[in-house]
Parts: sequence; C-alpha cells; structure tokens
Amino acid sequence: MKCTVNRLTLAIGLVVAAAVGPAIAQTPAPSQNATINLIRLLVQQGVLKQDQAQALIAQAESEAQQARASVAAVPAANGEVRVQYVPAIVREQIRDEIKAEVMATAKQENWAAPNTFPDWASRISFDGDVRLRNESRYYSGSNSNEIVDFAKLNDKGPYDVNPNNGRNLPPLLNTREDRENILRLRARFGLTAVLAPTWTAGIRIGTGSDNNPVSTTQTLGGGFDKKDLWLDRGYLSWTPSERLTLTGGRIANPFLSTDILYSNDLNFDGLAAILKQPLDNGVSLFGTVGAFPVEYSSDTSSSNGLDKEESDNKWLYGAQFGADWKINQGNSLKGALAYYRFDDIAGQRSSPCQPWNGDPACDTDGSRPTFMQKGNTLFLLRDITPNPANPAATPQPQFVGLASEFDLLDLNLIWDAELPGDFKVRSQGNYIRNLAYDEGDIRKRSDGMLANNFDEAGNIKSGGDAWMVQFTLGNALELKKQGDWNLFAGYKYIEPDAMPDGFNDSSFHLGGTNAKGYVLGANYGIEKNIIATARWLSSEAVYGAPFDIDVLQLEVNTRF
Repeated sequence: MKCTVNRLTLAIGLVVAAAVGPAIAQTPAPSQNATINLIRLLVQQGVLKQDQAQALIAQAESEAQQARASVAAVPAANGEVRVQYVPAIVREQIRDEIKAEVMATAKQENWAAPNTFPDWASRISFDGDVRLRNESRYYSGSNSNEIVDFAKLNDKGPYDVNPNNGRNLPPLLNTREDRENILRLRARFGLTAVLAPTWTAGIRIGTGSDNNPVSTTQTLGGGFDKKDLWLDRGYLSWTPSERLTLTGGRIANPFLSTDILYSNDLNFDGLAAILKQPLDNGVSLFGTVGAFPVEYSSDTSSSNGLDKEESDNKWLYGAQFGADWKINQGNSLKGALAYYRFDDIAGQRSSPCQPWNGDPACDTDGSRPTFMQKGNTLFLLRDITPNPANPAATPQPQFVGLASEFDLLDLNLIWDAELPGDFKVRSQGNYIRNLAYDEGDIRKRSDGMLANNFDEAGNIKSGGDAWMVQFTLGNALELKKQGDWNLFAGYKYIEPDAMPDGFNDSSFHLGGTNAKGYVLGANYGIEKNIIATARWLSSEAVYGAPFDIDVLQLEVNTRF
C-alpha cells in the first residue's frame, strides 16, 4: 500500500509541476483543475478514499503556492532573466501519460477496484436451508397388526395372494411398536442464475432417504454411512412481463394449496404459466395453468417378453384462479379455486394371463402407481387364468392399482387479521372433493377384486371428501427475526379416495389418506433465520381397522 501511495503522490506531483509551469512563465495564477480532476477521478474509480483525496488536494495547493512564492529570477551573465516555460500541449501529454500508467498499474495489481466481481457473479445468487429434527412415533396398542403395506408389495412384488400356496405373509405395516427419538436431517442448497433480463435458471439439490417425491428428510444413523443427495429442482423461467411467468422443468409447487393435498416438499415435473393482475382497491388476481407428466410407461415392458405393453402415460393437468384482497390496514383475504385432473392414474384389469406357464408379465402391470403411501382403495391388477392341472394351487402373483379416478375440486381460503396488543391471527380453510369418485365405477374397474377398504359384507368403505381448518396466533405469522413467535392448531379429515395418497404430507398419519385428527404446535425465532418448532400430530383411520398414530416433532430450522 505504501508503494501505491508513493506512485500516486508522484503522479499528482508531476501534474502539479505541469500546472505550475505557467506561473514560472510569468502568467496569471495557475489553475489546479487538472490536479483536482485527476484526484476526483481516482476517488470515483475506488483508488482513493475521500479523506485521502482531500489531504492530497490540500497538499497540492500548498505546494503550488510555495512554488509561486519561491520563483526567483536567475541572473544570466548579461543580466537577463531566464524563465523555464512548459507549453500547454506538453503539460496535457504528460498528464494523460501519467494517468494511463497509474491506472494500468492499479488494474494489474488489483487495487484499482477491490470491491468488484466478474459480471457472472453479480447474476448468480445462492440460498439454502438446514433442518435438524427429533421425531417420535407412538402407536396405539389396540391397532390392528394385519394392515398390508401395499406400497412395498408393489415395489418388491408381485406377491402370491393364493392362500393355498404357503403361509408367507404379505408386507405388513408397523402398527404397534413405537419409534422414539429418531434423529433426522433435511439439507437443501439452491442456485439461481439471471441469464437475461427476462430469463432465469435454477438448480437445487437436497437430501432424502430415497427418491420419494414428498420428503427430503434423511434419517441419520445407518452405521455412519454417507447420505444421498438428489436433484430437487431444475428449471428454466421466462418472464416476458410483470404479469406473466412461464416456467418448466422440475419446479416448486405453482399452486396455492395446503399439505393436506400436496406435501410442502413436493416439486412438480412439467410446465406452468403463472399470471398476476393487480386491480384497484387493494385487489390482485392470480392464476396458474400447468401440465405435469406423472409417469411415462416403459418402452420395453416387459423386458423379456415378445409382446410389449401398451403405453399408458399418466398426466396431471391443473388450473387455478384466485384473488388477494387487502381489505384494510389490518385485514386481508386470499381465496383460490382449483381443478386438478389426473389422467390414466387408475389401475387397469389385465387381459387373461398365465405367469405360472411362463408369461413374463401381464399387460397392465404398468398401470400400478409409481409411488404410493397408504389409504386409497386398491384392487388386484392381474386376471390370472387357473392352471387346469391344479386350479386350487395356481400361483396368483399380483400387483395392485388404484380403484378410483381422480378429478379434484380444491377450494382454499386464508384470512389474516391484526388484533389489539400487536397480535396477528391467520384463519385458513381447505376443502377438496374428488368429482370422479363413484362406487359403481370402482366395482366395474376392479371386476370385484378389491384388495382393501371393504367390510365383511363386501361393501366399499371409502369416500371422496377431504377438509382442514387451521388457526395461527402470534406476534408474527411469518417468523423473520429473534423473538417472533406463533402458536398453531388445526384439524384434518381425509377420506380414502379424496385424492391420490402419494402426494400429501408424510408426517400426518405418516402419509396418505383415510385419516383424521388434529395438529398442535408452536414456532419461535431464536435468531434471525433460525426457528425452533414443536409439533404434535394425532391421527386415526376414518374407515376400516383401528390404526391410531401420534407423532411428536422437535426441530430447528435454519435458512440462508
């Protein structure tokens, strides 16, 4: 730094000398504009601080005055006085050369602009969060211990359902043994890049025990093995105007919804258009339309069969329209109505097939859901022809599929209000109706081969409605700083076929449908961006065998 100051002093001194030249030539008092302008330029470009610049200007002016005062005529031999003269064009040339040399050295040594970055760095931002959770799961001792884990049956199957072929049980859910103090971690890290004024790209990676779509939480332990990272998001967005954004890839949930329908960790694969239109009187309209591929069936199913299965691509189409109304300073109301259509998500009964005779698969195996939790009404997919030589013992290796279609009507309402004493309250309601739920259609599709959700008389025990209410009270609804807090309480009721069971919250009833119960909890801001949460979730089955689950979650959430 000392070397830098010396160079600057030398440069400024030379300019001062050039400016003093006219004084020696007996011209009027010299102007200091060249020196002062150079110093100000160096300040603007970050070379000098303002206080340093003022000191140099004062020094230059002092030295110039001393130079004027000390000009003395030097007598020559003949009595003449010689005065050195520097032409203006030479002074300007010296000034420009010194300026160029100083700035080139400053850039080379990286002290000309120490607080700047490459252009790409200013267009990229990072964000992330880390959550540490202690979770305990408590099961009622009166729960049935014969509840089949159909998700595992599909994943590990097919499973032979013929009781005459041995006593091997199907995969069963744990319904009675508590699981206490499970330490779990969620860590996510994202990058957002502004490619152009209207184009943005983003990538986010996250933890997860497996590739299920509804949770990025990783259970710790496992012999201290390394943990997996998954591509959680990857998208490209185009915003041609403030009112419209088009985005595609693996994107955040573009709809206003609650976790009774879509888990907070759920991301969507596909395309969405998001519209916003502000109006007068504090009203703003919004809407979303989107198309999302849920699953593309394999081009080679079955892998070792001569005949390939028909392509059954499953899609989700969604449209939502809503309004946000700022009623007054202390009250706001937001509401939205959405329609979601799941195409070809229901299972299909196969053509007659003979796995016992060497058939590698049956032609509708691919109609089983890629991912499921529990609760939906299911049926056996394969129509297996009995072996004439031993019909009673014919193996019946089966997969299961969804018995109902799903066309969902979703209504959301949120009212935020300010109360006396700096309290704030949020009242939230969500109602969902599966318009495609029909018991007659379920019986026809399943051909009477239901796997669950029926009583001893064969009556279907299901329904197509779900709803929830929740209230939040505190000094802040969205915690942002130390000391912010709120309390929340809610109730959920989800009939078995109100929605696909694969996409909603994985904590309440440990995921899925056919559940009802309440949620209690509290949030507290420990520091900025650090929040402590305690949550108690108590649930039981709506229909069928007793299945009560209580979940306690104690966690610290951080974000950056």
